Amino acid sequence: MSSSATKISWGLILTVLSGIAILSGLMLVFFYASEAVNLFTPAERYAQRIMYFHVGSAWIGFFAFFVTFIAGIMFLIKRSFFWDNIGHASVEIGLTFLTAVLISGTLWAKPTWNTWWTWSPRLTLSAIGWLMYVGYLMLRGAVESPEKKARLAAVYGIIAFLSVPLNIITIRLWRDIHPSVVGSAAAEGQGGFSMSGDMRTTLIYCVVAFSILYITLMYHRVQLGQAEHEMAILKQKIIGQIDAR
Repeated sequence: MSSSATKISWGLILTVLSGIAILSGLMLVFFYASEAVNLFTPAERYAQRIMYFHVGSAWIGFFAFFVTFIAGIMFLIKRSFFWDNIGHASVEIGLTFLTAVLISGTLWAKPTWNTWWTWSPRLTLSAIGWLMYVGYLMLRGAVESPEKKARLAAVYGIIAFLSVPLNIITIRLWRDIHPSVVGSAAAEGQGGFSMSGDMRTTLIYCVVAFSILYITLMYHRVQLGQAEHEMAILKQKIIGQIDAR
């Protein structure tokens, strides 16, 4: 089997697998997981099901930025396009999932807190983190030189990752309207609740499903990045040949 055929096969397998995983997750969320018994209104109990997608998206968003953090370090050591491509792809995917976190959070907040948004520490840090990674993409778009772009993006990605651990520990350092969802303080915070066994199983499954989706998106985005890189090199060669005439 040729290399291109192998790539197509892996891409197809991952795409189908992630599709099945996400659809199965939807089935578990709406037909298997029980409602949180300590939430009072039907709207709160129904909106609570957003939690499975909210937490799953947050996990992938934070993990994607961790991958960019590692890729940035490796690029500064190896100076290889491979690591720049990994870091860039992971930011694009992580930013997409973090956007899903912010949107799903507002949908969950309205029936629970009676407001779409509140400037609590964790929500504020989430918004700041989102803006920082938007800045990462803006930085890449503003620099022409591929080498300089990759170097600056690597350093920026390392620094921007500081927003992730700050976001994670904020809920445990300060009393916040945002519930921690998982852990001994899960029922604390406005709209907090304790999870039953089937809810935990569903949450773990959704995190795994979103992880498979991340791997699938990374596979395709890295392949696209490689193609873009090869095209840029070819373009530079053509321009150089034209200038030499």
